[in-house]
Amino acid sequence: MSAPENATYAYIGALVDELARSGVAHLCLCPGSRSTPLAISAARHPGMRVWALIDERSAGFFALGMAKALRTPVAVLSTSGTAAANFFPAVIEARYGRVPLIVLTADRPRESRDCGTAQTIDQVRLYGEHVKWFVDLAAPEATDAMLRYARTTACQAVTAALQGPAGPVHLNVPLREPLVPVAVPGELLPEERRTASGRAGRAGGRPYAAAARSLLAPEEDMLRNLARDLAETSRGVIVCGPHDDPALAPSVCALAAVLGYPVLADPLSQVRCGPHNRSQIIDGYDAMLRVDALDATLAPDLILRIGGTPASKPLLQYLQRHDRAHQVIVDEGGGWNDPTRVAAEFVHVDPRRLCDALLPALGPGVRDASASAWLATWQRLNRQARQAMARRLGRIDEPFEGKVFAELAALLPDGSTLYVGNSMPVRDLDTFFPSTSRAIRFLGNRGASGIDGLVSAALGAAAAETGPVVLVLGDLAFYHDMNGLLAARRHGLQATIVLLHNDGGGIFSFLPQADDPEHFEELFGAPHGLNFRLAAEMYGLAYRSVECWEEFRAAVQQSLG
Repeated sequence: MSAPENATYAYIGALVDELARSGVAHLCLCPGSRSTPLAISAARHPGMRVWALIDERSAGFFALGMAKALRTPVAVLSTSGTAAANFFPAVIEARYGRVPLIVLTADRPRESRDCGTAQTIDQVRLYGEHVKWFVDLAAPEATDAMLRYARTTACQAVTAALQGPAGPVHLNVPLREPLVPVAVPGELLPEERRTASGRAGRAGGRPYAAAARSLLAPEEDMLRNLARDLAETSRGVIVCGPHDDPALAPSVCALAAVLGYPVLADPLSQVRCGPHNRSQIIDGYDAMLRVDALDATLAPDLILRIGGTPASKPLLQYLQRHDRAHQVIVDEGGGWNDPTRVAAEFVHVDPRRLCDALLPALGPGVRDASASAWLATWQRLNRQARQAMARRLGRIDEPFEGKVFAELAALLPDGSTLYVGNSMPVRDLDTFFPSTSRAIRFLGNRGASGIDGLVSAALGAAAAETGPVVLVLGDLAFYHDMNGLLAARRHGLQATIVLLHNDGGGIFSFLPQADDPEHFEELFGAPHGLNFRLAAEMYGLAYRSVECWEEFRAAVQQSLG
């Protein structure tokens, strides 16, 4: 291994191999010269699939959507310079959305920095505190010590990305020319000669250094005190915000059944829909809590909130109005998800383990849920709200964005993923998508709640092949990420995109800015006058404009196959 380029490939090969051994099975990359050793090493690796994209911002969100869908780390790779900066929006969303991303940026070696070298920027801590961990790797060498360093760094990166709360890590990789390998036999030792020297990984495909991860369990004193408070409080509410543990729903609903509490379930909590016991799920709260006359009737004494911040503004206002209620926030990531700033207690444990542990701590017969007038009131009002919405939607023949979600609730098959855009779509989802026994998974970029990258993220979820994917988003969000459509054609991905076209930012019409007719349309309405059929044709995608609900149903059913 005398050629320096082969030393580079031994070093980078060890890094990539260890990422794969640690569970990174997918790498999304954009073409570039400086990143060549990383790209070729990943393409050569039998345990890693490479997704070649073109635009870095799109690639970042594609990787983010795939990581969300798979619930495992996905790597994304760029060449040096401003290419790396285009990952920043996806990195921010991954940080606040708690998505495990492994961000790999190729860089010039240290001797080529700060001296006018082309395509070179300061990439050291490029993403600041938006990544959980950063390493500016040492330049490649093929010594045993440096190969061990490459392998253990990869293991540490995956561990850091997954450790709760999950999030992005950044490995900046300086690479010297030449960047292509020379065919010399014996670059790596064969399997039968692998040792702990670092030249090859552990036997049996094991990670070189594995870190055990476990869910945070509740302490006995905290559990006892919380169980006492819950047992002594009959007027309690469980609020489930965005969360992605597939096992949470049965546990939280079992706890609610013992306590006789209603469960206000944001769709992104994964609690609203599924085969679990949904008898205490309140899916009409967004409409109910808008009625001022119900405020005293629905005033709680205790609120147990699980997951991220809910999308519903009426729900957040309800939490803020009832600041005298004892509000407990459960967040395994140690976060401070309380924009209302009224919470009295934070419990930093895994929500599912807390719910499961509370059941024996409460003991049998705490409260007869069937005889609870408090729960019955919520259930009665919820039925009335749903019936009123159903009657109103049934009379709507013209296009209405909210009805899209009521229609999708009837059309989506079991095992579907509904990826929803921010601004109005996620709020309409919350209001109009009813609880159903079908297992519908809801995803969205609710970390930073931006409108960029949604097409790419949904196509990344489709690439994970976890079931049919439907994306619902507004026209401005679609415009921001039209170039993400190339991934569908390039990789033959199947997805249904429901484009809500109102020629601009519809959500601004609900804000005080709408009262300024002189400036509203140009500064906030953002009309563009674009015909997106042409975009679909450019990328070779099917496009259908629907004029009535019968056409909408037929188009969705045809797309879902």
